[in-house]
Amino acid sequence: MLALLVFLPILAFIAILLGAPARLTAIGAAAANLALGIYAAATWQCDCWSFSIPVLAKPAMNLAFGMPDGMSVIMILLTVIVTLAAVLSGSAPAGKEKLYFGSSLLISAGALGAFAATDLFFFFAFHELALIPTFLMIGMLGRGERKQAAWKITIYLGLGSIILLAGLVWIANSFGTLDMGEMLASSTTIDAASQKSIAALLLVGFGTLVSLFPFHSWAAPAYASAPAPTAMLHAGVLKKFGLYGLLRIALPLVPDGLHAWLVPLLVLLVGNILWVGLVTISQKRLDSMLGSSSVMHMGYIFLAIAAVIAVPGNEIGQPAAVLLMFAHGISIALLFGLADRIERNTGSIDLDDLGGLAKSAPKLAFIFGIGAMASIGLPGLANFSGEILVFLSAFKNYDPAAGLGPVQIACILAVWGVVISAVYMLRAYRNIFQGPAVESTESASDITLTDRIPAVLLILALLAVGLYPNLLLNLLQ
Repeated sequence: MLALLVFLPILAFIAILLGAPARLTAIGAAAANLALGIYAAATWQCDCWSFSIPVLAKPAMNLAFGMPDGMSVIMILLTVIVTLAAVLSGSAPAGKEKLYFGSSLLISAGALGAFAATDLFFFFAFHELALIPTFLMIGMLGRGERKQAAWKITIYLGLGSIILLAGLVWIANSFGTLDMGEMLASSTTIDAASQKSIAALLLVGFGTLVSLFPFHSWAAPAYASAPAPTAMLHAGVLKKFGLYGLLRIALPLVPDGLHAWLVPLLVLLVGNILWVGLVTISQKRLDSMLGSSSVMHMGYIFLAIAAVIAVPGNEIGQPAAVLLMFAHGISIALLFGLADRIERNTGSIDLDDLGGLAKSAPKLAFIFGIGAMASIGLPGLANFSGEILVFLSAFKNYDPAAGLGPVQIACILAVWGVVISAVYMLRAYRNIFQGPAVESTESASDITLTDRIPAVLLILALLAVGLYPNLLLNLLQ
């Protein structure tokens, strides 16, 4: 069953190459995967979701999938929801439908394979599979300085992947297996010096893929240049691979090594939140602003991970990180999809060229407002639940008599990110939708029913998790 979930997008991609209608095939595969993903979330503890085929005898390598805990389930849910919204959003250039929809399916398949893989080799390989169509979509179908952005993301993520691979190989050699379940169950322990070195490789490798400051400068230009489905899938889903890897591999296997790098990690995540947050305020285009804001919000998730590194018994940190990963993935996908609609309707996403769009497109203004409020952290939407848990996790087991520790100080600084988020997001909303209409917005059309469907799908996910966070948190118990 899980193999079907992973390989269905690949089979649909092959069908498109063989002449099947690109859009209809992509939508059909994505809708079927959404149904499978929801069923998986309801029955994930069933043995039917385990799958393994031997690939190599020595070293033992298996094409193996499974859902060892609720974290994998939530990441798979995030992927199938955003995938359907992505293939329903955007508009393929004439003659490029195969590349447009086929690449979106391959990105989805790579993310699903990475989140479901229980073999370390395929965990890494599926992520790399998803990067290839990402580069092609930006370089061939992107806008603006797309070639420069494609080369930049290729170089950054290529180097990050090489560094990550070195850390993963070191771990595999230390445990003598590629099976992630065997690693976690093993009584083998890695010595402190090796743990510190491995942790450094994993932090830099995974951190580059997640756009951890200062390895983040690839993200905003790539998302600004990318077609809407690519930006939605990469920012919303694939970028969570690095965070998932830290939680799945680094935290349980090299905890002492991560603890040795705790203070530098805190400094870097504060850079994500404050430095990149101020950079986001200065952006003049909506796509660049959204790309920078995505980088900024990664800092909150790193803060939850840092809270677990500091206090391994912190039972709030991991649920906080996973919940915010899901919430951010849904909200940023919604905003990138709507930004594409604004550009198609008005011909521009330069904030200074827009204004008064709410008069001619009230439905678009309302839906974008929900996405903006989710990004800010409005109560009742999923991002609020995740951010509150992140802040609580930073003060879990806090002893007032001992004074503020590094994690608590970082948390206090990070709270200012909420103010920064409100500044850039509300200003963008005002510049686009409020005030007098300008030439580009006077006769702009409103969002169509076809475009409202993916937006409503994502909004329902934000509301469901925002109003009842235990919908996901119960999977993590």
